Amino acid sequence: MQIGMIGLGRMGANMVKRLLRAKHQCVVYDRNPAAVQGLVTEGAVGSESLKDFVAKLEQPRAIWLMIPAALVDATLADLEKLVGVDDIIIDGGNSYYVDDIRRARELKVKGIHYVDVGTSGGVWGLERGYCQMIGGEKDVVTHLDPIFKALAPGSGSIEPTPGRDPNAGTASEGYLYCGQAGAGHFVKMVHNGIEYGLMAAYAEGLNILHHANEGSTERTADAETSPLRNPEHYRYDFNIADITELWRRGSVIASWLLDLTAISFAEHPTLEGYSGRVSDSGEGRWTINAAVEEGVPAPVLSAALFQRFDSRGEAEFANKVLSAMRFQFGGHVERGTK
Repeated sequence: MQIGMIGLGRMGANMVKRLLRAKHQCVVYDRNPAAVQGLVTEGAVGSESLKDFVAKLEQPRAIWLMIPAALVDATLADLEKLVGVDDIIIDGGNSYYVDDIRRARELKVKGIHYVDVGTSGGVWGLERGYCQMIGGEKDVVTHLDPIFKALAPGSGSIEPTPGRDPNAGTASEGYLYCGQAGAGHFVKMVHNGIEYGLMAAYAEGLNILHHANEGSTERTADAETSPLRNPEHYRYDFNIADITELWRRGSVIASWLLDLTAISFAEHPTLEGYSGRVSDSGEGRWTINAAVEEGVPAPVLSAALFQRFDSRGEAEFANKVLSAMRFQFGGHVERGTK
């Protein structure tokens, strides 16, 4: 099957390579000519402009966007002038599902089909495959099935879920039609919100292990320092790299995220080179917004999102306010200041 890919970054380029391995024809475009040329050498058909890109695709065209969410609307505006009736545009990035609903409605008026695909797999997807959560018109999604199947991980070595029919749909292959426009990105949004919570849980737990030797150091005895009541209870020097490796094997908290954490500690035992500034690309915020509007509690996911804000120094002013209040009511002076 032929497909066009716009956006040849860390994920887009590897997705093209995976599709080429499955014998699909790929026409590619990126604002960086070097990225295009790199895939031409792999067997893709390169293009020099959006107009050239669209011209090299057979009708009805299937065009996959693998670009930042902030660039999707502008790219769609350019593509609308070049594509035709029954062409399909797929957004495989991390767009807000509400935008998908609007885009699908606007494009439908022009006879253009829109499919949203929440894509998970990161830089490992080339070899492992990409988990895909898909929204849009069911018949259009069915038409694109060879593409989704080629990108997906497949059942691989994962044992079937006990009690579940292994032939019950495509979920066990790593891709799933989730419903009408926006459904794919809605499921991916919640997926990423959960990811925030899982990451925060591992980070907090490992930090407790990291500080388990607090009893071996002297604490200042003053009004500004909470005493360690039983120092003898906290005199452990744990090897975090070994513990993450241990937990990967037979532990109930084993996961791919833990596998990646173990790799990080194997490469950088003290996490040298990392500042601890954690970004968020929007999905965690949108997940919490959905929880509020649905009226359902999500305290863990909310805390994980706010922790990311804190990591970027967004709590600095609030912390200054706390220090100011402590000074005013108790004369407390911050440690390390005069």
